Amino acid sequence: MTKNSELLNSNPSRRKFVKNSAVVVGGILASQLPVGASAYVKGDDTIKVALIGCGGRGTGATGQALTADPSVQLVAMADAFRDRLDDSYDNLIKKFPDGNRIKVSEKTKFTGFDAYKKAIDKADVVILTTPPGFRPIHFEYAVNAGKHVFMEKPVATDAGGVRKVLEMAKVAKQKNLNVVVGLQRRYQNNYLETYKKIQEGAIGDIVSGQVYWNSAGVWVRPREAGQTEMEYQMRNWYYFNWLCGDHILEQHIHNIDVANWFIGSYPVSAQGFGGREVRTGIDHGEIFDHHAIEFTYAGGQVVASQCRHQPGCDSRVREQFQTTTGRIEIQGGGNKAKLTDWDGNTVYNHRGLEDPNPYQVEHDRLFASIKNGDTPINNVEYGAYTTMTAILGRNASYSGQVVNWDEALASTKSIMPERYAWDANPPSMPDADGRYPIPVPGVTKVI
Repeated sequence: MTKNSELLNSNPSRRKFVKNSAVVVGGILASQLPVGASAYVKGDDTIKVALIGCGGRGTGATGQALTADPSVQLVAMADAFRDRLDDSYDNLIKKFPDGNRIKVSEKTKFTGFDAYKKAIDKADVVILTTPPGFRPIHFEYAVNAGKHVFMEKPVATDAGGVRKVLEMAKVAKQKNLNVVVGLQRRYQNNYLETYKKIQEGAIGDIVSGQVYWNSAGVWVRPREAGQTEMEYQMRNWYYFNWLCGDHILEQHIHNIDVANWFIGSYPVSAQGFGGREVRTGIDHGEIFDHHAIEFTYAGGQVVASQCRHQPGCDSRVREQFQTTTGRIEIQGGGNKAKLTDWDGNTVYNHRGLEDPNPYQVEHDRLFASIKNGDTPINNVEYGAYTTMTAILGRNASYSGQVVNWDEALASTKSIMPERYAWDANPPSMPDADGRYPIPVPGVTKVI
């Protein structure tokens, strides 16, 4: 059996999916982490952390890591750009001014494309929060070095990257490493309680659903004089697929993940459409500003997915599902969830105004598992397969075709650069007018 065949056959069954999800739901943390499994062993005075990717999310995640346990110290930082690193360092020093938690010196601040290696080598735990295109190579290095990992979603931007992450997930398990993936709804009470109700049969079986991330969009960073094309794209990373994967992957992955989780499997195919209607400027790179996808699952469920980056339109970030006996409505903001039967009777109502911040809970669980020597947390499989689900949707949107899961996961079409250097050409280059090639449904080949 080839490696690709093994990966294709590894799409987990509902039974395995539910079993794995129950570990998070029930907080089942048993057995011991063997001594020597990583740089940190139970009983050490400190847990040393390295931050790889010093943007806003990386700075926030590091603050949450430092809050998770008093023995956590930040010892190294890495970013492609020194100004980003300095801004992050200054913000963290303001938050933790006593000097006991941040032990980063000039000698442990690293910049450039290879900076991640130097920072990872200094730590017990690494926080991977660069643009997601770099996630597979950073994760591979961290796991091979025996480090525990927190990494943001998505975990790749193409199928080859997903396969690499799945390959390293096996190595992480062999080394008993903890790996948390930043799909924080899996650590959020209203989602956990809803999932529990579904498993208990309180609302029947899901037959269809709708998931949304419709918003005005995100920042734009205009080109500056003297930038190489590589630097410009790295600065404006959200608008280039090798770095971001399009907003269906970078943002909407959260809602898509809820569908996969609640249904208990991954889609077998996707079809849909998308395009650029509003965000069409040269600073908007090559991504679409809207996608509308239907994901079809092996059990017959169809989930309609919408994401939009268009100012002035209806904003909607939530999930809803129809079941054999009623409906589910849930959203991350406000910690709300409501289950009703088809007669309108409330089956369950969650209004968790005092619920803990799931971003913090991710780190609390991670560092507790590391420090106590509990059974390692490993979120990589569902993080990788949900990443692949969003890529499947992007492929359907860009091509205008029905895209099959197995073919999409096996694709050898890479969207990554041939080399990483400031003078290297990224995969997508502008024309004489500064515009980038835009996918054309019915024409663009995605596999």
